[in-house]
Amino acid sequence: MRIELKERTEPRKRQWWHIPLLLFLIAGTIYIIRTNNPDGSPKSGAWPQHETQRCEGGIFGTFYHITYQYPHNIEDSLVAVMNEVDRSLSPFNANSIITSVNQNHDIEVNEMFCEVFALAKHVNEQTSGAFDITVAPLVNAWGFGFQHKEDISDALIDSLLSAIGMDKVKLEGNRVVKSDPRIMLDCSAIAKGYGVDAVGRKLEEMGVKNYLVEIGGEVRMRGTNPSGATWRVGINKPIDDATGETSEIEQVVELTNQSMATSGNYRNYYEEGGKKYAHTINPKTGHPVQHSILSSTVIANDCATADAYATAFMVLGLDSAQQVLSHHPELAAYFIYTDSEGKYSTWNSEKMTKNLVE
Repeated sequence: MRIELKERTEPRKRQWWHIPLLLFLIAGTIYIIRTNNPDGSPKSGAWPQHETQRCEGGIFGTFYHITYQYPHNIEDSLVAVMNEVDRSLSPFNANSIITSVNQNHDIEVNEMFCEVFALAKHVNEQTSGAFDITVAPLVNAWGFGFQHKEDISDALIDSLLSAIGMDKVKLEGNRVVKSDPRIMLDCSAIAKGYGVDAVGRKLEEMGVKNYLVEIGGEVRMRGTNPSGATWRVGINKPIDDATGETSEIEQVVELTNQSMATSGNYRNYYEEGGKKYAHTINPKTGHPVQHSILSSTVIANDCATADAYATAFMVLGLDSAQQVLSHHPELAAYFIYTDSEGKYSTWNSEKMTKNLVE
């Protein structure tokens, strides 16, 4: 079994979706693992070489890698889909729909925006408010890495909280209605997964049955890999390396017609009382959470759902995340956390067990 590492080149265009979103830190780095028969020969059903297409580049301030079986390269069509997602949901695109919404312009939103908003609303309800796309003002106030924590006061938090909450915003037809004009939406914790799904759907519309789409570590795969085997990805092992240059695999996961997303960043944490905590803000309290989960990986049928729940579990913590999972048998989860002694440990849901490669 060999780990395939792709050389990452400078992206074509960076939107930097991740800068103001401490709540939505995405660990995301995964490895696509190439599997062959024990003797090294391709499995039955391997893709013909001339039908094996690969493309990569930059989008959403991160990188995409797409592998698919098709007679010719259709990267331009796939990039067009990603750009459409950017124009709909990127708060760092001055001409995007979500930017206009945040500036309180009276505009009609498109189908992409409506789909993401509806899913965000649903996950918010299912996680008791742990997933909240209105949390951006709080995240901005704390600053990257909590660099502005000395400036935080209870009065400031209370003021910001009064304009945060999914119950304060709704869709009426194709228009966003806010109860407070200060409300700002940021879909970064779900839009990357949605972008993966949008590319996947485009491939399927064109008749592609075997593919893997990865954007910033969020993945969606269908069919088999080029060797005719089941797709395999690796979840990063926690290593105290602020540069992120040192990577080891914690767990290999096998996926078939599924999607997977990882939230949290165990290389970007703060310490208190001798324990490590991920840089995560609770949208209900306005303060950093002190839960033990450092990395949350979720498998679902679609990547947007996996993306949203992975983020919510970072806010909820291990016990509450397990409770939510008990009500959602369609989800599988794998958590890396610190135990009572401050040591790394892992937990996975029963459904995840069948995906784990020993």
